Amino acid sequence: MLELDLSQGLLSVPATGPREVLRSLHTPTMQAIRTGLRKAGDDPEVAGLVVHTGTCQASAAQLDELGELIAAFGERKPTLAWSETFGELTNDLFAHRLASHCHQIWLGPSGMLGSQGVDLTVTLLRGSLDKVGVEPQFGQRHEYKSAADQFVATEVSDANREMMQRIADSLLDESVERIARRRALEPEAVRAEIDRAPLTAEQAVAAGLVDRIGYRDQVYDWVSENWGAVLEPRPWQSAEGRDDGPRVHLQYVHRYAKDQFGAVASGLTRRNRPAIGVVAVQGGIVSGTGRRGPLQDPQAGSDAVTAQLRTVRRDDKVKAVILRVDSPGGSYVASDSIRREVVRLREAGIPVVASMGGVAASGGYFVSMGADEIVVNPSTLTGSIGVLAGKLVTSGLTDKVGLVRESMSAGDNATMFSTLAPFTERHWEVLNTWLDAVYRDFTTKAAADRGLDLTVLEPLARGRVWTGADAVRHRLADHLGGVDLAIERACALAEVDRDDATLKAAAAGPWWTQLRPAESSESRHAESRVGVENVIASAGGIEGLWRAAATAAGLAPTGVLSLPYRFDIG
Repeated sequence: MLELDLSQGLLSVPATGPREVLRSLHTPTMQAIRTGLRKAGDDPEVAGLVVHTGTCQASAAQLDELGELIAAFGERKPTLAWSETFGELTNDLFAHRLASHCHQIWLGPSGMLGSQGVDLTVTLLRGSLDKVGVEPQFGQRHEYKSAADQFVATEVSDANREMMQRIADSLLDESVERIARRRALEPEAVRAEIDRAPLTAEQAVAAGLVDRIGYRDQVYDWVSENWGAVLEPRPWQSAEGRDDGPRVHLQYVHRYAKDQFGAVASGLTRRNRPAIGVVAVQGGIVSGTGRRGPLQDPQAGSDAVTAQLRTVRRDDKVKAVILRVDSPGGSYVASDSIRREVVRLREAGIPVVASMGGVAASGGYFVSMGADEIVVNPSTLTGSIGVLAGKLVTSGLTDKVGLVRESMSAGDNATMFSTLAPFTERHWEVLNTWLDAVYRDFTTKAAADRGLDLTVLEPLARGRVWTGADAVRHRLADHLGGVDLAIERACALAEVDRDDATLKAAAAGPWWTQLRPAESSESRHAESRVGVENVIASAGGIEGLWRAAATAAGLAPTGVLSLPYRFDIG
């Protein structure tokens, strides 16, 4: 009997450092779950799947993808989800939404169903910046590019409020639709219960949102008694002290996947099969190699990503490519370089499917839009086809803390991006001309890539963020689904039988291999270059301290095509 315990969390990308490697020993990866459930659905020795949502340490997008995998497995085997509680005076809508993909849902007697809806919060920093003497100066294209609002605005704009309200409504609408469909309920009834939540366990059962009430031992006793094809204990397990009833061997899905697909066996049996290349764009998009150190948040360096795309293009076994994007964007130039290599793949006759994770907005959308098809999760945050740029003038802050800083410059515009002085009229003219040019290029390429007239695309742009569900409705994306669907679409476009294909990651490998010198920019390991400056970060003066603080708060942009703030969905 397979188990999936979401209290352990989920990993969407391979481990790249010692900390991640240690964590991955106990935390299931999406790849292992995908592989395990696909194999287990046809395995006569697998009785079914029990999912413990628990504290559910996973993002909404991860839960979207996982729900589809569980539902596909459930077409062949019984499934059951249980939890001590779906929130304890907290909102846990997405955990219950995931559980609804199982045939049965159990809830602990003392638990509750905390599916109160969706709550998004907008935070504006202008008042705090004024108090410490920092003057924000930003330009944006256009009204929905509210990332600049967090620094500049003193109140939430109508456009920002409209955008955020639509995101909340879309997330709730999709949750209601999924729960109603999976639970065979009317959407109006589900929405009414959400508006009435939190519910006690008894109320949740009466509403049809939960099937049974019980503790963990009662859940497993019921499973053992009702899921016919239970297994005897493994030969090395002792049955001493047990009764003579049927035995159930429990195994985590990711451990089952590892047993089924050992590295050696996989390499021997799949060496000559057609491959689907996988290239990841994870983190802020920057020029150069980006950060991938063991103690740092990842960045998608354009040098690294484009080198990987060139590698898969030269590999004769690669018949299609999945571009896995989980990025709030960043540098316009770096994003454009990555898109160029995506287009070159298509020109070489290699289909590309972009698979979006939790967020693929602004620069994250820019690198994706050149693909043949885009697959999104319903809760993916995407779009944000817009641009912003500016600076924080810190002269007031330095005066307050008694720092003396004086600039000696040569050149009329040398101080344009200095934080010691505000923009001049000439600076604003240069900045606005450039913002207009970037926005025009972004929208023109997006319209061409998506096969839309510019007059149709542009109103959907203007910096607006969409959920994946809305992006598909507006033709900014093609399909609702996760990596599993992206694999299917890649195989279909390449006319390859999925059962014959193997996934081939084009990653740079573990962080210690990044020290290996490359022979040239075309070397296989060219994308692995890393310097000491990428391992040991410097504060970089007063501006660096501000950037560090902004990064810790999830506010730091990595370029003009950035979505620098985090969405905390509750």
